[in-house]
Formats: sequence, C-alpha cells, structure tokens
Amino acid sequence: MKLTENFSLNELTKSQTAERKGIDNTPSAEHQENLKSLCEMILQPIRDHFGQVVSVSSGYRSPELCVAIGSSTQSQHAKGQASDFEIFGVSNKELADYIDQNLDYDQLILEYWKGEDEPNSGWVHCSFNTQGNRKQYLRAYKENGSTKYEPI
Repeated sequence: MKLTENFSLNELTKSQTAERKGIDNTPSAEHQENLKSLCEMILQPIRDHFGQVVSVSSGYRSPELCVAIGSSTQSQHAKGQASDFEIFGVSNKELADYIDQNLDYDQLILEYWKGEDEPNSGWVHCSFNTQGNRKQYLRAYKENGSTKYEPI
C-alpha cells in the first residue's frame, strides 16, 4: 500500500527484529492514517526537497515490538506518528535544520550526532501529530551511559 508517491506502508512497518522474533507489526487503521499523515507532512516533503532517497530505519512499532527492543509502548512510533531516518550523503544536522525551518512537526530529535567532523553520525527522529504539534527540537546524546536530551 502506497502512503505517498515515494513511501509505502511496508517501508514504514518493516522490522528485522519483528521478522526474527515472529512479531506481528501490522498497524491498525488509525495507525495507518497516522503513518500516511507522517509521510504526507514530513517524509515526502523532505524527499521532494532533497531529491534523494530518505532511508527509514524505523517507523511504526507494535506494542510487542516496542517491548522487544526496549522502547516505550507509549512512544509515538507505537502510534504511527514517528519515524527515524537519514539521507545518505546529507548531514543529519542539515536535514534536521531543514525540517525545523520548513515543516510543521511535533518532535524533532537529532539523535547521537557527533558534529561536523562526522556529519552522517546518528540519525533524525521526527514525529507528526494531526491533533497539534509542539515544534520541539532536541539533541539526544550519551552521558555516563544514559541518553540525555537538550533543546536545540
């Protein structure tokens, strides 16, 4: 099922962990609608702007998959509202800044980016909420073995 011109439901639900553990990662109709909105409002505009493949590493996660990977079942991934992605050859900071300056989003996290010396380190997490967006832009990093967040 196509969600937009360049994004499919399969792409936003694919999980090696789910496949390996036999976990059903099929989103409900409501979660599919959220994924469609995420693609229409975030992922497709990014693809159109940069003219390059947006590589999705994580999209929808069923509650069982969330538990299996140590994520919260309350995560926006579990609602079909979030995706982790990058564009190979484009700095993740440049990508996140583009989103912040040009798109309406709920939460944008530049995850584990190590700076200009490693422009493709980490990835970008972005969510979209049809019920209203916070425009919260954060950076995630490790400190003493724990993930910390700070506003950008």
